[in-house]
Amino acid sequence: MVLVAGILILFQSCKSYRQNLMFQQEGTPPYMEANADNVLTNYTLQPNDKLELKVYTQKGERIIDPEFELAENNRDGNNARPELVYEVREDGMITLPMVGSLHLAGLKVYEAEKLLEERYAAYYTEPYVRLKYTNKRVVVLGASEGQVIPIENENTRVSEILALAQAVDNDASATNMRLIRDKEVFLIDFSTVEAFMQSNYIVKSGDIIYVEPIRRPFNEFLRDNGPAISIVASVLSLVVVIISLNQ
Repeated sequence: MVLVAGILILFQSCKSYRQNLMFQQEGTPPYMEANADNVLTNYTLQPNDKLELKVYTQKGERIIDPEFELAENNRDGNNARPELVYEVREDGMITLPMVGSLHLAGLKVYEAEKLLEERYAAYYTEPYVRLKYTNKRVVVLGASEGQVIPIENENTRVSEILALAQAVDNDASATNMRLIRDKEVFLIDFSTVEAFMQSNYIVKSGDIIYVEPIRRPFNEFLRDNGPAISIVASVLSLVVVIISLNQ
């Protein structure tokens, strides 16, 4: 009877040790179509985007600062300008200093910069505008602790996100990772150079990268069923002792 109970515990453990795996599906996910998302395109602004705005005069001369005037004035750090962030509202409008409300949703970043340069030309000589979105991110789940990685530029690839998240270690499967984008799932395989070249996609905001953990059934069985195994071993030892005493 005790032996039967031990077998049942082992069987149940083998069924349940995969319960922490995520995003399972029948068959192997495909690679993304060649070059489908590996072409760098400028980001299109959307509602709820958060933008960092910087405006310079004289076509941005002070950024280059050829006469070191900016460095001289900023030695004590008191003249450093604050980093202000502005949000695109649900209606696509954004309110910015001096120029007021503008409709930016649907514009590429460079198109919005050009529009703002035209508006700020009423106040400054040959304005130079730089916009940077600050709320774009990728979620990494799986083998490592879940992390949210900000996207610093549009040409960020899967390998950079995995490096920032430190997501591929001895507990991670390099052959069975996934990129989840909207309703589509694509295979990420870094086990060979050829597979790496094929699946090192450019990421987009909202992507989920799942790194499947390597399964170690025996270790997980011992970890999850340690108390039950101890009880079964104790009972078996007691049975052996009783049998030996009755002989």
